[in-house]
Amino acid sequence: MSSPASPVEPSPEPAAADSAADSAVDDALAFVEEAAGNEDPPAPIKGVRRLLGWIIPANLGIFLIWGAVPGILLPAQISLLFGEADKVANLTLVATIGAFCSMLAQPIAGQISDRTRSRFGRRAPWIFIGALAGGLSLVGLAFADSLVGVVIAWSLVQITYNIAQGPLSAIMPDRVPLKRRGTFAALSGIGLMVGALGGQIVGSLFFNSITAGYVTFAAFSLVILTLFLVFNPDHSSKELEPEPFRFADFLRTFWVNPVKHPDFFWAFTGRLLLYTGYFAVTGFQLYLLTDYFGVEKPETIIPMLGLISLVGILSATIVSGPLSDKVGRRKPFVFISSVVTGLALVVPWVWPDLTAWMVFTFVSGLGFGMFQAVDTALMSEVLPSAKSFAKDLGVVNIAATLPQTLAPGVAGAIVLSFGYAALFPVGIVLSVLGAFAVWPIKAVK
Repeated sequence: MSSPASPVEPSPEPAAADSAADSAVDDALAFVEEAAGNEDPPAPIKGVRRLLGWIIPANLGIFLIWGAVPGILLPAQISLLFGEADKVANLTLVATIGAFCSMLAQPIAGQISDRTRSRFGRRAPWIFIGALAGGLSLVGLAFADSLVGVVIAWSLVQITYNIAQGPLSAIMPDRVPLKRRGTFAALSGIGLMVGALGGQIVGSLFFNSITAGYVTFAAFSLVILTLFLVFNPDHSSKELEPEPFRFADFLRTFWVNPVKHPDFFWAFTGRLLLYTGYFAVTGFQLYLLTDYFGVEKPETIIPMLGLISLVGILSATIVSGPLSDKVGRRKPFVFISSVVTGLALVVPWVWPDLTAWMVFTFVSGLGFGMFQAVDTALMSEVLPSAKSFAKDLGVVNIAATLPQTLAPGVAGAIVLSFGYAALFPVGIVLSVLGAFAVWPIKAVK
């Protein structure tokens, strides 16, 4: 006669899973309250590997727009609407106001993101809202038919997509361990640069169908960023203690004390100088091709230039990011990349020919690819506090957007006063100065 069956005990696995989930939430909350940028964050819910794979299309969704619109579609729209005679002045006005809005938007959006308490975390709500509002703003730009309308619509595009981009940039210090940040930054840089340059290529395909281009980029960005959020959920921030709003804190959004945080200051300065030198020249690529190099149909040349630059960028990015992780150093890579980018400007300056511009495009791609991969990781390691990652990275982004704010006006004045050739020595000096700004940084080798 068989013995009675033993009672089946309930499996401990669900309780263990709940306990592990609670522990992960507690770790995430403690990290936000106590950590800085040079400390390892809690592991992502779905793992670092998935995050590494998805950051490429996420950045692609935003930076295709930054590559296609200000460099191709917006100048073409301005020329079409207002004629050739005043195109430089009109583009300068539109680009300057739009970039100024971008400069203000990202740190403000970052601070709001840092303070957000939701079951989806601090970043996801604003990434989605920014993508949706950005798409609507692009559609509005497509139908703008006056200079005021173009200024307003482009400014809204800059504001809304920076509402998404600011929280997205905080993903690395929020979720990526220090030893993987060079690799993550390299992959992020691939998405960024492939987007920016791919945007030029795809944008040139819409050169004669500007409205269709705007709508296509808007839809693509919304779909890709939504998928990123679905497949890479964040820890809830509902249990974080809400921080009271103080107007003085809001005003300090745009300020990080250089005496208290000198490493952050020098990293910011280096990026500011390099970007200013680079965009002072490349921001006028379309007009350089037509008015300086004598290219009759620039839309047929720009895709090839984008591919040339892409080869240089991908080659440098793929190697330099993981290599900086392996050797445990960031500063030498940032220094070399800034010098290479600056010296590449010598070629079209002394040899004003389309071939020289192609050489510059490839060599500067090498330098800029290395810079994007390693400097992004460096910046994440000098952030003062996890409580303000998105806000501080928004301040960092001023180093990228301020040049785009100042460069069109300053570069436009240089072109109108001295001609296009005068842009090159300015870019060279600023880029090389940016290289030397990284050496005073002490927290990062």
